[in-house]
Amino acid sequence: MTQRRLRVPPVGGADLGDLRRTAPISRAFGFERGQPIDRYYLERFLALHAQDIHGRVLEVGDDGYTRRYGGDRVVRSDILSLTPDNPNATIVGDLARAGSLPTDTFDCLIVTQTLQFVFNAQAAVATLHRALKPGGVLLASIPGISQVCRYDMDRWGDYWRFTDAAVRRLLTDEFGPGRVDVQAQGNVLAALGFLHGIGAAELTAAELDTVDADYQLLITAYARRSGADQ
Repeated sequence: MTQRRLRVPPVGGADLGDLRRTAPISRAFGFERGQPIDRYYLERFLALHAQDIHGRVLEVGDDGYTRRYGGDRVVRSDILSLTPDNPNATIVGDLARAGSLPTDTFDCLIVTQTLQFVFNAQAAVATLHRALKPGGVLLASIPGISQVCRYDMDRWGDYWRFTDAAVRRLLTDEFGPGRVDVQAQGNVLAALGFLHGIGAAELTAAELDTVDADYQLLITAYARRSGADQ
């Protein structure tokens, strides 16, 4: 995408307007202002890979994306919860613990905004790899630039922020070369807006879709387990 040359304000001349504040506009990631900016990228990624959401599907926390993007291609929907207080959970377990998911079971795993809460992220990726059937697909999103999620921090911990290089290495070490596609999303304006909690609709599509690899707001990852038919 070609952008017009932007004027650089002189030192002391930057007009920050509503963003000149030490408290964010929203501490709830912008949910009360519409679609959060990170969800714009996340949901576009899931829509792109909707055909991979089929058969037996596991999603973390709830099955909203399974139903939305999988539809009648989904034969069975499972929900993973770390704790037993989720009434909709079909599996309760810790991704960092081997055996927390059944082996060779799922056609698709939807793991959005999760790995930052697992201290041993490498063990979690190994668990996810084992849980997939041969040829099964992992669809994941991982935060790059983001505020702390206080709800999760106070319950089980909010440990990590990632880069595309980190995610690519984590997944490739487990799934193997050529089976992983990792993309960074965002730019400095999108990151600034997300940190303040403004909604995606408050930026233009051109502003959201510009990618600057030095300002990675969200990392999206597609990984396929090896199978005999591949």
